[in-house]
Amino acid sequence: MSLPRQFFRYAVIGIGSNAILYLAYLALTAWGAGHKISMTLLYVSGVLQTFLFNKRWTFFHDGAHRGPFIRYLLSYLFGYLFNLAALLVLVDLSHWPHQIVQGVVIVILAAMLFLLQKYWVFAEGRS
Repeated sequence: MSLPRQFFRYAVIGIGSNAILYLAYLALTAWGAGHKISMTLLYVSGVLQTFLFNKRWTFFHDGAHRGPFIRYLLSYLFGYLFNLAALLVLVDLSHWPHQIVQGVVIVILAAMLFLLQKYWVFAEGRS
C-alpha cells in the first residue's frame, strides 16, 4: 500500500481518537485535574485503543501481536516522554498555556509515531 494511503488511514484513526481524547483532556483539566496526570491517563487509553486499528487497518500487518505490540509500546513510551517533557518545559517552566502546548504536541507526535510504526513497529517482513 502506498505511503499516502497508509498515512490517510492512520490520520483517520488518529484524528478520531485524538479529538475525543483532547476533549476529554480539556474536560478533565477544567474539572480540576492536573495537566500532566490528565495527559498520562488519556495517553494510556489512546495507546491501547489504537494498536489493533493501526495493526490491521492502517498497516495490514497480519503477523503475531507480541513483537509489534512491544515495539508499539516502546514507540508510545518515547512519545509519552516527549509529551511530558514538552509540558514540563513549556507549561511548568515557561508558563505557556497548556491547552495550546498539548494541541501542538499531538500533531508533532502523530507524524513521529506514524513514521515509527511504518518503518519499525509494523515494517513489512517483521513479526
